[in-house]
Amino acid sequence: EFRPGGAQREWCDDDVLRQLRRRSLAALRREVEPVDAAALGRFLPAWQGVGVPRRGLEGLIEVIGVLQGAPVPASSLEADVLSSRLVGHRSADLDALCTAGEVVWIGAGAIGAGDGRVRLYFRDQVAALAPPPDDIEPSGLHTALLDHLAQRGASFWSDLVQAAAAAGEAYDDPTVLAALWDLVWSGHVTNDSLAPVRALVAGGTKLAGGARGRPRPGRLARLGPPAGAGRWSLVAPLLAPAPDSTAAAHARARQLLERYGVLTREAALGEGAEGGFAGVYRVLEVLEERGQVRRGYFVAGLGAAQFALPGAVDRLRSTRDGPEGEEAPSAPVVLAATDPAQPYGAALAWPTNAGRPARAAGAFVVLDRGEPVVYLERGGKRLVTFPATAGSTTWADARAGLVKNGRLRSLDIATIDGESSAVSPLGPALLAAGFASGYRGLVLRG
Repeated sequence: EFRPGGAQREWCDDDVLRQLRRRSLAALRREVEPVDAAALGRFLPAWQGVGVPRRGLEGLIEVIGVLQGAPVPASSLEADVLSSRLVGHRSADLDALCTAGEVVWIGAGAIGAGDGRVRLYFRDQVAALAPPPDDIEPSGLHTALLDHLAQRGASFWSDLVQAAAAAGEAYDDPTVLAALWDLVWSGHVTNDSLAPVRALVAGGTKLAGGARGRPRPGRLARLGPPAGAGRWSLVAPLLAPAPDSTAAAHARARQLLERYGVLTREAALGEGAEGGFAGVYRVLEVLEERGQVRRGYFVAGLGAAQFALPGAVDRLRSTRDGPEGEEAPSAPVVLAATDPAQPYGAALAWPTNAGRPARAAGAFVVLDRGEPVVYLERGGKRLVTFPATAGSTTWADARAGLVKNGRLRSLDIATIDGESSAVSPLGPALLAAGFASGYRGLVLRG
């Protein structure tokens, strides 16, 4: 029975049932009027749990469940992205999950010589969610390392150096380390800890004990550079058995919905999702037909093809009326520019400004009531403001919080919107927040 008050088996022509379903879906789509961009800026950090007081391993597992598959700069992953979602995040907790085999990380492209993007995955979901490794033009050393790992399995640094020497390739530490990290950033090799990633970001490419040059064959067992520590292994076994394309697309679609709540074409493209938005579009349509997601025009100014989890629709609606909404943060939120919870430069365009803001590693954005108010470029020398800056009274305190909370050691702001910070009209706000005048600009030390 399907009619109200029905008590027996009832029959319906399939064309009539299709029409009922189409009209029901159309009614659901009309339930939510589109919200503005600022509402999405308030919704997304709250949806991803920014500022939620999670703790310990259980909290970390919950955070990884939302973030898995998102490419995040290694320099920002723990210092900014995880720490904004976890109270007192400890690197040892993430390493514990990795060494226990619960979580794996895979490189997703280098950023200069000392940084790169990484993706976190739960081990049992990596085959369905992880993209295939990038194609590289392998050298003889690359091939020697890959062949060794394929034949011998997980190996330590000294094993890799010996493999390079046995293949007749250069086996000095800098050369082997560079080749190893080529394979890491292209997604071919991983480690059972993030310690070498932290060492690389911190500049840990020097040899242990100050050793230099080509090692003597009799000393191959000595300690190598910190960025080569731990056990290295191939990613390929983690991707097997490969699921069929439909199952993989379904897993990716569900993960994107879990991360963004309201999924738009712009968000999927900004993340660089495998296959782009087209790769999951058909799955999203099927999920809508099953009533598991809703399709509608939820955020004004974005494409018409927007899909949302039912609970996300209600939470997005609660942000429409401004900061008093249930899910809106009560204070400015400071996010890394590359944080998946920071929608500007990806799902949303940057507002008019006098600089060149970008989703760059090491940059920070202050969101006040869902709108960007200031953007701090990598290195902290240049500050860029937006139209909403004039209406924010706490942006300077939020910016100073980067130092006071220990996320940065110091800030030396030389320019604001291209002019000297010493003469900028916004300088007094920074001085009131604890900055001091210096010969290079406005300075705040930890």
